[in-house]
Amino acid sequence: MTTIAPEQLRAIQRRTVAILSAGQVLGGIAFGATVSLGALLAADLSGDDALSGLATASVTLGAAAFAIPLSRIAARRGRRLSLTLGNLLALIGVATVITAAAVRSFPLLLVGVVFIGMGNAGNLQSRFAATDLAEPAHRGRDLSIVVWSTTIGGVAGPLLLTPGEALGKIVGMPPLTGSYLFSLVAQVAALILYLVALRPDPLLTALRVAAASPAASAALGGREDHPRAARFAIFAVSGSHAVMASVMAMTPVHLSHMAHGAHGEAATGTDVTLLVGVTIALHVAGMYGLSPLFGILADRWGRIRVVLLGQAMLAASLGVAIFAGEFPAGVMVALILLGLGWSAATVAGAALLTEASTVAARPRRQGISDSLMSLTAAVGAAGAGVVLTSFGYGGLGATALIVVVAIVALSPLGVIGSRKDPAEA
Repeated sequence: MTTIAPEQLRAIQRRTVAILSAGQVLGGIAFGATVSLGALLAADLSGDDALSGLATASVTLGAAAFAIPLSRIAARRGRRLSLTLGNLLALIGVATVITAAAVRSFPLLLVGVVFIGMGNAGNLQSRFAATDLAEPAHRGRDLSIVVWSTTIGGVAGPLLLTPGEALGKIVGMPPLTGSYLFSLVAQVAALILYLVALRPDPLLTALRVAAASPAASAALGGREDHPRAARFAIFAVSGSHAVMASVMAMTPVHLSHMAHGAHGEAATGTDVTLLVGVTIALHVAGMYGLSPLFGILADRWGRIRVVLLGQAMLAASLGVAIFAGEFPAGVMVALILLGLGWSAATVAGAALLTEASTVAARPRRQGISDSLMSLTAAVGAAGAGVVLTSFGYGGLGATALIVVVAIVALSPLGVIGSRKDPAEA
């Protein structure tokens, strides 16, 4: 079997990270629009705020259902095919959502959002694709660069709500769907990028390198298996994501109530979309903006320490939501901290999962991680609507805090190797 020189592997890795980063910029635009508009569209079409969380739940259910099949496709045919397929499904989903809004069909809206969620499963795989050929000492950094790239599109997506609505009116689109025009263009561009440029395939290359010799496999950090640490990593990532998704899913609805009740006067639709758009944009900036810092910290301090740092920020976010959640400024601070906590926990958790698994075992465990992450978030988002209606925004924050405590309590299970090696600490 032909071996690949270390210098050539590093060059392939640099090119892979650049392509994945560009794809995440494009994918982030669609993600930001879906997060901001999903709950509002669901509430509008269903006529019941308690059902608004089903939009985010449908996104995460779609991602959960397709994460494992997509990881199997990646293991057999490579990341290029799996990422391209994800973008194609997202395109179908966006078109379905626009149609659902036009015909005023809540069930059809959920179908479209499920397809968008299936596409998001592909976007989630991008961060793992960045680790396929990464050196262990730089795994967190490379993963976080791809995660950070979503910031550009993720922040732009919510901020495009108001101009999107104006553009939608010009072309005769249904209310609250104008910004999906930007999503359609971005998804097509990402699909073409992955299909044409992601060569050689990083996962297939990593499997070939690992099969060449034990030394080559060790260079990728995939010689030893640590299933207990891998299980904790999966729990930490899925739990942190569930906390983030459940609170974020209900924030647009909560802000809408606050805007309409401001000073006893009804706010205009533009006021509501602007408030929601700015708040979600700040949240998405928190999710992705400092991810390179958390990646570097995960490489230097150790994965577990950064996971715990993420839990501290999640707890602070929930505390603000509990005690200051009835003020727009309080909600914004809570959402920024929520995004930062999510970023630290998921970047370090994903690096830990890769670190704890052999090269051959990684795709399967990564698929399981993404599936459970999405499934727990779907349950959280679906229940969040009921909790918000019954106990308010503060009650939602208090409920989510239980998961944070559980992750902290179980964190010793994630420690592997020597404490002298920060990559395994």
